[in-house]
Amino acid sequence: MQDDATTNFWAAGFESPAGGPDWVMANFRGKPLLVNFWATWCPPCVEEMPMLNRFYQSRRDAGWQVLGLAVDQIDPVRSFLTRLPMDFPIGMAGLSGVALSRSLGNETGGLPFTVVFSPQGQVVHRQIGKLSEADLDRLGQLFL
Repeated sequence: MQDDATTNFWAAGFESPAGGPDWVMANFRGKPLLVNFWATWCPPCVEEMPMLNRFYQSRRDAGWQVLGLAVDQIDPVRSFLTRLPMDFPIGMAGLSGVALSRSLGNETGGLPFTVVFSPQGQVVHRQIGKLSEADLDRLGQLFL
């Protein structure tokens, strides 16, 4: 059973900083999904982005999806992605991303914040702060 916050999350859509269609959360259902709330002005967020990209590259064939939600303005995100392109989608959560992350269990509203959803759309993991390789290895084993 889903709570209102999870239901609202799956009904949401986020603008792509690269242009093109929005990222519609309903399209991500049915596979494990790691959502990372981050910002260009957050040093630990920026540090973990290449690690998240490697996680996605190594796990996408196993069905994993990764989505970065930028709690930021579009121009700095575009500039960041020009310098360091990601293979996984990035959506613009803007300042409302803080409230969204809080609704998903980020009690302090801090960044980075990661939430993992099961293929059925349920929250199965939450973590405030920078992920480690060991964290990602554990998460990658959840849905084998």
